[in-house]
Amino acid sequence: MEVKYTDIDFHVFMDGSRLVTQGESPYNRSTYRYTPLLAWMLSPSIYLTSCFGKLLFVICDVLSGVLLYLILTHRGLSKDAACRFSALWLLNPLPIGVSTRGNAEALLAILVLSTLLCLQLKRHLTAAILYGLSVHMKIYTVIYALPIALYVSNRKELMTRNRGVFRVIQSLFSIELALFAVIAGAVFLGLTLIFYHM
Repeated sequence: MEVKYTDIDFHVFMDGSRLVTQGESPYNRSTYRYTPLLAWMLSPSIYLTSCFGKLLFVICDVLSGVLLYLILTHRGLSKDAACRFSALWLLNPLPIGVSTRGNAEALLAILVLSTLLCLQLKRHLTAAILYGLSVHMKIYTVIYALPIALYVSNRKELMTRNRGVFRVIQSLFSIELALFAVIAGAVFLGLTLIFYHM
């Protein structure tokens, strides 16, 4: 029995892209369950080469390694150590296999890592936009909301002992966190509504 290398989802992406380029909804393919944004992003696969999507995912994997390096060096790790840790991602056969088979997880990795880098650089507006986009692309990235909230709040009193649960929860809220949540939520809801009405 022969096992085909290309992920079945990649064929679904391509069918969605084909429908988008014909002016139709990608949801006309019964198994398409992704954002139409992904079908639009992969539409050059219809016009240029069928490998465009896989190449895009591999480029995103490489950029994820670069983002990991930048995040680690910004946190104070030496360039040599950061390079080694980034190599663990770049030379790992799992992400290589996932991307070259045509799975879109590399797009999510780059969005989440870009969010983290922007947070470290104190660019909360850009981070919120990227995070909202990542949740729109795949809803499971919402699991990063709590760690992001803790990082954005950056309250040292969260670490002090003998505080009540109510006090800890109250100290989580800040103007920065509220602004981040509003912007990320607006990006997520805005894109979802736009594509729903299309």
